Amino acid sequence: MKKKTSDYVAVVIGVALLFTGLYLWKSIVHAQGTAFPLPYVCIGLGCGIFGHGMGNIISRRSLKNHPEMQKQIDIETNDERNITISNQAKAKAYDMMIFVFGALMVSFAIMNVDLTAILLLVAAYLFVVGYGIYFRCKYDKEM
Repeated sequence: MKKKTSDYVAVVIGVALLFTGLYLWKSIVHAQGTAFPLPYVCIGLGCGIFGHGMGNIISRRSLKNHPEMQKQIDIETNDERNITISNQAKAKAYDMMIFVFGALMVSFAIMNVDLTAILLLVAAYLFVVGYGIYFRCKYDKEM
């Protein structure tokens, strides 16, 4: 029940953000500074949240009359082999991300991109690396 409610809430929030973004896009004629991208961000987030919630609702309704298919999907989702493959793929993507973001930060610095953008990228990079270190230490203590 909780999953159903959260999906419907996501659909409502997505539609509200979408319409808010469209309203802002039409009403703000000469937006400058931080107000300029706000309608586009609202539209993008609204579409994404709406699509996620609606996709969950549609998939749940389509599997409602097919319990054997739902059981098969649950088995495949919780299979240890699939979980291990997913975790290894995430680890490889994380390893690649470290080098890609590092190169991107250096190239932004060489291109004299605005300092604020570089500092935001560095802060996000350090947050992800710190997050990885924290869990590495946590899992080292557990195992």
